Amino acid sequence: MTEKIIVIDEGTTSTRTMLFAADGTPLGSAQREFRQYYPAPGLVEHDAAEIWDATLACTREMIAQARGAAAVAAIGITNQRETIVFWDRKTGEPLAPAIVWQDRRTAADCTALKDAGHEKAVQEKSGLLLDPYFSGSKIGWALKHWAQLEEAGDRLAVGTIESYLVYRLTGGVHVTDASNASRTLLMDINDQNGWDAGLCDLLGVPMRLLPEITGCTATVGTTDPALFGGAIPITGMAGDQQAATIGQACLAPGQTKATFGTGAFILSASGTERPHSNNRLLATVLVQEGDVRSYALEGSVFVAGSLIKWLRDGLGLLASAGESEGLARSIDDNGGVYLVPALTGLGAPHWRPDALGAISGLSFASGKAHVARAALEAQAYQAHDLKSAFAADGVDWAELRIDGGMAANDWMAQDLADMLDLVVERPGFVESTALGAAMLAATGAGIYPDLASATAAMRGTATRFTPALAAAKRKTRLAGWQSALAKVLG
Repeated sequence: MTEKIIVIDEGTTSTRTMLFAADGTPLGSAQREFRQYYPAPGLVEHDAAEIWDATLACTREMIAQARGAAAVAAIGITNQRETIVFWDRKTGEPLAPAIVWQDRRTAADCTALKDAGHEKAVQEKSGLLLDPYFSGSKIGWALKHWAQLEEAGDRLAVGTIESYLVYRLTGGVHVTDASNASRTLLMDINDQNGWDAGLCDLLGVPMRLLPEITGCTATVGTTDPALFGGAIPITGMAGDQQAATIGQACLAPGQTKATFGTGAFILSASGTERPHSNNRLLATVLVQEGDVRSYALEGSVFVAGSLIKWLRDGLGLLASAGESEGLARSIDDNGGVYLVPALTGLGAPHWRPDALGAISGLSFASGKAHVARAALEAQAYQAHDLKSAFAADGVDWAELRIDGGMAANDWMAQDLADMLDLVVERPGFVESTALGAAMLAATGAGIYPDLASATAAMRGTATRFTPALAAAKRKTRLAGWQSALAKVLG
C-alpha cells in the first residue's frame, strides 16, 4: 500500500503531527510546544490561537515530507480531552482562553450539584461524575463569567480541541466525535440521540452552541485547499485515551491499556455493552464505527508525566525528564519517601479536587534520588489503586498494555509489573495515541474494511515486563503508600 496518513496529535503541552504509512510504520514527526497559563491556583488555560498556529506549522511540515497533499489519503485527529475552546463562527478566531482539562475552577459548582443530589442521574446518563475535570461545567462557568461570550451571540461556537481544529481546517464544519462528546457531561451515552437537553440545562449550556456528534471513522469534511495545496479528507477522530486504546488493539472486552502522558489514563474495553461502576470509575464511549458504539471503563489519574516535568522545571531537581530513571536506579529503595502527586487534586478512584500534593518521609538522609524515585513509584501506586477499583467492578486485568512518553522509562515499566503483580506489555512504538488515530483515519478512508482489520495490520511488536518483586516487599511498599495517601485525604 502506498497511501500515507497524517495524524494531528494535540497534547496538553505540545502539538505534534505525524506521518504514517498505511501499514502503521511511522515516517516522520514534527512537534511544537505551546504555553500553559496558570492565572491563579487551580486554573489552567491555553491560547487556542497558539495551538492552531503550531498545528498548521507541524502539519505543513509533514505534508511536505509526504511530497504534497495529493500523496495523503486522509487526516486523523486525536486530542487532549475535556479542554474546551470558544471561538467566532465567522473568523474561527478564539474569543476567550481555552479552559484545560486540569482546570479546577468549577469545583465549588460541581460540589453544589452533588450536594443537591444530581450526581446519580448525571452518572446514569453520561457515565461520568460531577467533577470540574469534565467540559460541561467549564462551559457553563465561562458563559456566566466572560462577557465577550455573551456579546458574541450567534457568532459563538463551542467545542473540544478536535472540534475547533476541524472548524479551522475545513473553514466551518462544526462537529465532534462520539468519544470526545462522551467526555463533556452533556451527552447521554446510552443512546444515539446526541446531546441531552436535561444535562445541558443542568450545567447552563445552550445546545445551539454545540457541534454535531459524528462517528469516529466518519468523513467529516475536507481541508481548505489553500492550507496545504490541496484538499485532504478528515476521516478519523477520537479523544487521546480512546485513540491509545485503539492503538494498543484493546477492542475486545477486558483488554486494558494505560497511557502515561501528562496524566495517566487506564481504559478497559467492554464491547457494545455500556459498563456501570460502583467504585467511582467512568463509563465512556471507546469508539463509534458507523452506528455501532463500543464502550470502556476508565480510571483517570490527573498527574503522571507532568509530575516529572514539575520536578524538572518547577523545582529544578532534574536536568531532564530522562534523568529520573538513572536516579531511581541509583538507590536500593525509596528510603521511606513517598510522593502523593495531587498537584491538581486526585482523580479516580478518590475524586478529590481539593486534595493537595505531599512528600512524606523526608530526613537528612533523603536526596533528590529519593524524591525522583518516589515520583516514579507513585505511578505504580496510583495504578494499583485503580486495579483494585476495576476488580471491585468485576473487571480484573489479565495484563496491562502501556504507552505514552513516560512508558519509555524501563525502570517505571518494571515497577508497574512488580507492584501490580502483572505482566506489563509495551509496544515498540510507544506513541499509541497517534497510531490509534491513524488506524481510525485508515478505516474511515477505506484503506481497511473495519477497525479490527486496521488494528491487526498496523500494530507492531511489544516488550514484556514480568513481576520480579517478593510479595512481602510489595506489601510493605503499598502500606507506606496507603499511609501517605491517608494524610492527604484527611
